[in-house]
Amino acid sequence: MPRIHPTAILEEDVVIGEGTTIWSEVHIRHGAKVGSNCIIGEKSYIAYDVVIGDLCKLNAFVYVCNGVTLEDGVMVGAHSTFTNDRFPRAANWDLTEILPSAPTEHTLQTLVKRGATLGAGVCVAPGITIGEFATVGMASVVIHDVGPHLLVAGNPARRLGYVCRCGWRVAMFVHGPEQDLKEQGVPCGNCGSVLHWRPGGTLECVRGAAG
Repeated sequence: MPRIHPTAILEEDVVIGEGTTIWSEVHIRHGAKVGSNCIIGEKSYIAYDVVIGDLCKLNAFVYVCNGVTLEDGVMVGAHSTFTNDRFPRAANWDLTEILPSAPTEHTLQTLVKRGATLGAGVCVAPGITIGEFATVGMASVVIHDVGPHLLVAGNPARRLGYVCRCGWRVAMFVHGPEQDLKEQGVPCGNCGSVLHWRPGGTLECVRGAAG
């Protein structure tokens, strides 16, 4: 059974998976789905129809807007914010009425793929894809897609290196994965896994003897 703090607000049609913990004063809007064995930190907000996979961890004060999907094993640090509107305005052109908050043609979808980590205080622009096992450094502003296993940081976030599945940096970003990693790969100093660039254009992290 999920564990839900009595101060949390769960609206209609919310689905919470087995073993998930929802901490104090969390607000989850209608139609949202949270997978199994997740942790949703206190005072976090999850908008309507958001999809969160299994084994995800959201620290305190995380804001997840409509249009966001988090795949399995995603970590989101405290005070991180997702956005979805390319042209945000509070009121109409002549400021005679407030605009509705419902999605429009300008509402973009954001996808954080499995195993990725966002550090504390990250802000993600609308329509972004963050690749598998990527890491976004704390307080970064993400305005471009992030490839798998990349380490990015800064405002705007820039590519700094490559990370193993365990989260450790294995190489600096210089020219791109085809030259930086090559097919023989670069070993991780923490778990012994090896991060390879495959000829098909994909990154593969092969488990090492210590992993």
